[in-house]
Amino acid sequence: MGMPARSEAPRRWTREDVRALRNRSADGARYELVGGNLLVTPSPSGVHQEAVALLWAALRPYVRRQGVGLTGLAPRDVDLEPDETAQPDVFVIPPDEIDRYRGSEPVERLLLAAEVISPSSARGDRVDKRVLYQRHGVSEYWIVDVEARVIERWRPSDDRPEISSDALSWLPVGATEPFRLDLVAYFDEVHGENR
Repeated sequence: MGMPARSEAPRRWTREDVRALRNRSADGARYELVGGNLLVTPSPSGVHQEAVALLWAALRPYVRRQGVGLTGLAPRDVDLEPDETAQPDVFVIPPDEIDRYRGSEPVERLLLAAEVISPSSARGDRVDKRVLYQRHGVSEYWIVDVEARVIERWRPSDDRPEISSDALSWLPVGATEPFRLDLVAYFDEVHGENR
C-alpha cells in the first residue's frame, strides 16, 4: 500500500530570492515578483525588442522636453511594495526618483509603465502587473499588443482598458502639451513595414 502524497504549501518567494535567482541565471529570462507570484519571461523576440526600443525612443525626448521625469527601460527594478519587484519594459519616473534610478536603489514610484506582451507574458502583464500598477496609482499603464496592433490603456480606477489603434495621447501632470504617438506608423515600423 502506498503512502498518501504529502501536499506542501507553495513556496513564498521574496525579492531577495528573485534577485539571487537572477544573479545565478544565464538564460536571458526576466524574473519578477508580483502579487506573490514569480513571473519568468523568456528572452524576448526581435519584434518585442523593436516595439520596446521604438516606444522608449518616442517617449524619451517628450519627457525630457516637458521636464516631467525620466524614461527608463528594463531590466531595472521597480519596487512598489515591500515584497514585490517588477521590471516594466518601458517606464517613466517622476523627477524625485531620478537619483534612485541613476544609483543602485530600485525605483519606488512610476508615472507610466508599459509592457509589450508576448504569449508567455500576457497573463502576468494583463492581470498581475495591472493590478499592482493600479493599486499604486500609476497614472498610465500601457499594454502593447504588437500582433493585434493596439495599445490597451489602463488608469488607476479603470475596470476596462481604453483600446487605441490609431493614435495615443498622454498628458502627465506638469506637462504643457500632450505626448502623441501615431500607432499605425509605430506598428508599421515595429513590423518593418515602412522601409
